[in-house]
Formats: sequence, structure tokens, C-alpha cells
Amino acid sequence: MTWQPVSDCGSDCLDTGGDLVASGRVLLRVLSIVGVLLGGLLLVPLLRRAAVRATARALLAVLGISLVWRGPAPRPGSLLVANHVSWLDIVALLAIHPVALVAKHDIRRWPAIGLLARLSGSVFLDRTRPRLLPGTVGEVAATLRAGRSIAVFPEGTTFCGAVRGRFRPAMFQAAVDAQAPVVPIAIRYDSTAAAFVGDDTLWDSVRRVAALRSLTITLVAAPALRPTTSTNRRSLARAAQSCVGVSSAFGLAA
Repeated sequence: MTWQPVSDCGSDCLDTGGDLVASGRVLLRVLSIVGVLLGGLLLVPLLRRAAVRATARALLAVLGISLVWRGPAPRPGSLLVANHVSWLDIVALLAIHPVALVAKHDIRRWPAIGLLARLSGSVFLDRTRPRLLPGTVGEVAATLRAGRSIAVFPEGTTFCGAVRGRFRPAMFQAAVDAQAPVVPIAIRYDSTAAAFVGDDTLWDSVRRVAALRSLTITLVAAPALRPTTSTNRRSLARAAQSCVGVSSAFGLAA
């Protein structure tokens, strides 16, 4: 049995026009990504979370990506819940806040993002084995109780940004169990070319992003939701999704 949310977004959702850089610049950016990751491999064992954050910021810099944060800073031990557009969502969250991630288990093998996810202490979710889900929720709750923030994408898959999916409630149970604040975050891009959808491979997406002359990622945090022992995870998921929708209501929603 496999639990796999499905997105209606495909390659027709992607903006393939716009202002692009020359092919030589694309190659330079890709080589710079490799250099940043190699540097991260050397620094992370020594500096831990600070090196993960620095590596994420360096990846955005070499790709010419601007990162904007709006809203209150999450306190440690918060469950950050965000809509999901791209692998860049992971890099942006790691760059802005000390956070672990809940990620699908195959991301562990990705050469760039998988490395950052592993080094940040991510919890990996195997959606081909639904019986393991309660254990994963328990692991997330334990992380929150230990005072570490952890981020999850409750839509379960990526959407182009102009379209969003429903927030699945399972991981919200971890916040209820740990009595941890839930911080809804709307992630917005100024181009759908950043989306990772349809038949995209990681290489296709990296190359497309590297070809953009500029890209801005805006993260908008809503005030924290504070569950109680009587809070229902489904109502908490609906409230968080509503907050993200309101935060995405201006500009290009993502």
C-alpha cells in the first residue's frame, strides 16, 4: 500500500520564458552549487547547525535567489507548516531558521538537498509503508519536546504555487502531543519556473532555476497557533491551511 498525494500541476504550469542568463552562467552556477556542497561537507561536522544554515544561504546566493522573511520569528520547539512548491522550499527554510525537516524518504538520496536534509537532522517519512506513520509522528513530537523546531509540508507533494493542495492532518498530531506551537508559513515565488512538478527530475529543476536571471522567495509567517490537549488535529490542519491561504492572497500565491 502506498500513500501518495497527487498534484494536478504539470509542466504546462511552468513559466519557461522570462529573463534568462547565458548558458555559460548556468554552468558556472551549477559548478558553484557543487563547490558549496563540498564546503558544507567539511564544515558541518565542526559547526553543525550553523554550517547547515550557512550552506543553505550560500546555495541561494550562487543561484542569484533573494530570500525575504515577513512575520514573527518562530520560537524554538515550534512545528513550522508550509505549502510546498519546490526543493527550494527546503533550502529557504534551512537558511532562515534553525530547523529540522520532515521529508519523504527518497529525498535522502538527492545529491544536494538530500545532503542538507540529512545534516539538519531531518525525519524521513516512508509513504510506501503507512504503518510506520505513528512512529514518525512520535519522532516529530519528541523533537518538539526537546526544544527543536521542525518543518513539515502537509500537502504531501508539490504544487505550482498558483494552485495549492489540502493540508493533511497526521503531523499536526505531533504538535498536539508535544503541546508545541504551530507556525503557518506561506512560501511564495515570483515565478512558477521554480516549481518542482509533473515529470521534473531534480536536474531538470536545478537547471531551470539556474537559468533564471533572478528569483525571489518570500516566506510569510502567521502568528502561532497554540494547541491544547483537547485540540483536534484535523481542525488544527484546517486552521493552519487557512492562515497560509490568507498570507498567500497577495502577489503570486505559493
